Amino acid sequence: TLRVADALQRDVGRGIARVDPKVMEELGLTSGDALQIVGTRKTSALAWPAYQQDYGKRIIRMDGYMRRNAGVSIDDKVTIRKIEAKTAQKLTLAPTEPLRIVGGEEYLAQILEGRVMARGDFIPINVMGRKIDLVVTSTTPVGDAVIVSDQTEVVIGEQVKEQP
Repeated sequence: TLRVADALQRDVGRGIARVDPKVMEELGLTSGDALQIVGTRKTSALAWPAYQQDYGKRIIRMDGYMRRNAGVSIDDKVTIRKIEAKTAQKLTLAPTEPLRIVGGEEYLAQILEGRVMARGDFIPINVMGRKIDLVVTSTTPVGDAVIVSDQTEVVIGEQVKEQP
């Protein structure tokens, strides 16, 4: 069990969670491994080692999107485990507001490459200087999480999802 702390600004929106190296060792995690984070909901992230000032504190640094996806707040407790994220063949995303991007699927595939995500996750993207949230509505294959590769087909769904 780890205590949730806020991500440092440089890590926001990158899909990474900073974890104490001692905890990573206990769980057999190495930097860049896929990690499932369980709060009131489940989400996933890439595990990166904590900054030195956090060593030994048993905290996990997560940005606001990741906390929202896990259904937790700062100082809440989460459990984590290593998972095998399969390469996504297909990823379907729905915008939370009306969105039209010409060539958007290719653009999203490029900016999301290397990210690990699960169905139901909110993903922040910047489109021409505007921040827009997308929701992962489906993944192929179905599972705990998928990782986006340069081979992943990204589809933007038409249905606008309301933010919770």
